[in-house]
Amino acid sequence: MSGLNPQQREAIYYLDGPLLVLAGAGSGKTRVITQKIAYLVQDCGFQPRNIAAITFTNKAAREMHERVGKLLSASVANELQISTFHSLGVRILREEAKALGYKPRFSIFDSADCAGIIGDCAKTVDKATLRRLQSIISNWKNALVTPEAARHLATNEHEALAAGAYLSYEATLKAYQAVDFDDLIGLPVRLFSEHPQIAEKWQNRLRYLLVDEYQDTNACQYQLLKLLTGVRAQFTAVGDDDQAIYGWRGADIDNLKKLPAEFPGLKVIKLEQNYRSTVRILKAANNVIAHNEKLFDKTLWSELGHGDPVHVTACRDNESEAESVVMKLQAHRFEHRGKFRDYAILYRSNHQARLLETQLRNQKIPYLLSGGQSFFDKAEIKDITSYLRLLANEDDDPAFIRAATTPKRGIGAATLQVLGQYAGERHVSLFHAAFEEGFAHRVQARQQEPLLEFCEFINRMQHRAGREPAQQVLPDLLKAIDYETYLYDAEEQRTAQNRWANVCEFAEWINKKGEEDGKTLVDMVQSIALINMLEKQNGEEIDAVQLSTLHASKGLEYKHVFLVGVEEGILPHRESLDPAKLQEERRLMYVGITRAQRSLHISWCEKRKQARELIPCEASRFIAEMGEDIRHTGGKQAAPPDKATGSARLDAMKAMLAGKR
Repeated sequence: MSGLNPQQREAIYYLDGPLLVLAGAGSGKTRVITQKIAYLVQDCGFQPRNIAAITFTNKAAREMHERVGKLLSASVANELQISTFHSLGVRILREEAKALGYKPRFSIFDSADCAGIIGDCAKTVDKATLRRLQSIISNWKNALVTPEAARHLATNEHEALAAGAYLSYEATLKAYQAVDFDDLIGLPVRLFSEHPQIAEKWQNRLRYLLVDEYQDTNACQYQLLKLLTGVRAQFTAVGDDDQAIYGWRGADIDNLKKLPAEFPGLKVIKLEQNYRSTVRILKAANNVIAHNEKLFDKTLWSELGHGDPVHVTACRDNESEAESVVMKLQAHRFEHRGKFRDYAILYRSNHQARLLETQLRNQKIPYLLSGGQSFFDKAEIKDITSYLRLLANEDDDPAFIRAATTPKRGIGAATLQVLGQYAGERHVSLFHAAFEEGFAHRVQARQQEPLLEFCEFINRMQHRAGREPAQQVLPDLLKAIDYETYLYDAEEQRTAQNRWANVCEFAEWINKKGEEDGKTLVDMVQSIALINMLEKQNGEEIDAVQLSTLHASKGLEYKHVFLVGVEEGILPHRESLDPAKLQEERRLMYVGITRAQRSLHISWCEKRKQARELIPCEASRFIAEMGEDIRHTGGKQAAPPDKATGSARLDAMKAMLAGKR
């Protein structure tokens, strides 16, 4: 416990009832959570299996698990339930599936599977409409709105279309013995509400709850927490109302407001000492956020010294902004002998990255772009996981269709159409329908033959997948379907090589995890939909500048931050100018400022190129709100950046550094 400040200590030792820890940016909240877990186990007699720590990302859960493992031991850490909300939901549902009419081996459908079903229900294939409908239904589920209630809530044509599709979407999922991501929270809420004895069982099992990033919870997650903590209300919620930036995806800041009212015995402890940033950076952050209505007053402070001034640069247009940012970053790195990974360039929207990427590539500066395509979204990985999903649940129809037709094995679209129609009439899955006599009468023998051959192959593999170690079954599966040959036949050699390398990496990962955890292939599949392999531990080791949206940067920190495009219409966003949304945009600016440890450079454009036009812009109101202690440069009077002078300065610095070696 040495090195903790008095407020952190108080938060760790407090066990007399529900606790809300208001943890400002960089105030050491993860340390408080991990030390509290250690205190509960070592000093308070809690069994590790009776403690749950809930986070929002797999990465955060993994980091917490590692840190607790160092304080206690790896074996004790493994007994704790440290997971995301969704992983906890899966665990509850697997065990209690029967009470809700599901098999324990139900499928978890990804976004693409769900979009397909919604498209069928709403009779649309338009991708933009589908995304809109999916988002509306997801928000309803997160707000615990039933399909029946949704019909009365619809206020426009998209919502009316979504409400019409919602009921049949739910029925289709249930028929497939499948759930979507929102169900992983919504169904446990329903389960505990309808079956108090099951709720009591889980309350007794998880006797102490710790929740990270509490301000990001939605109505459904809040309900789950209430049902899990029960009358004992033994929990610590850690959050920061100034960093609530996910309202657009259903997070509800009212959950913070509700806590004191719904838990009258709630204790509130504020963590205001910041261990990340210098005084000047914190002053700018405090000044900006002071313009928002406050749920709880707090002011961050730091003992890390005054630090460099915060720089604000006005640029002629977005091209000169990208050029200026990259030149400054390079010069700063040479001057301070820094590493590329010490630098982050943050922006409001993904499209702002394009010009920055071009400039970084021109200067041969390595960079990482956050929010790239997930490993699991790659076509070749989805192909292989469709087989694995089928081994875990033969009633998984979307997986059946993908596996049966990739690689092609003589099962045509016409055959599948007849099969789908027959399965629908009989209310059975495609897999089961294929074996029925009634279906055999509807197709020719040459159509049925490859289909039965495929189903029998799945049966054989399924038998092995539930019994043998994963590392024995998966290589045999890949060999049997001859996936490598299929790739080389379908693609150019280079593409095929890359895609096959991804499959091998995936197989190696499954084999390794299976071996480490002693799990069969079926066990592995059940958790696969919740794991994102992009979140590899070695991501931080790459020496590259980080490009990221402000939303994706939350929870991270960098020595030097460039915050670009800080203009009216971008930050705050032009569609977020009503009072509630404007407050969320201001919190987004606050999150951006507080990512910086040592230096912060902010830029905005006097004109911005859109299509072929130059549109006049004005500095964001948030720049003025940062206060007086800011160094402004550029603007109408400033000459355009002189490339020759910039290059000469860089060359001189390089020569100076070379001479010192």
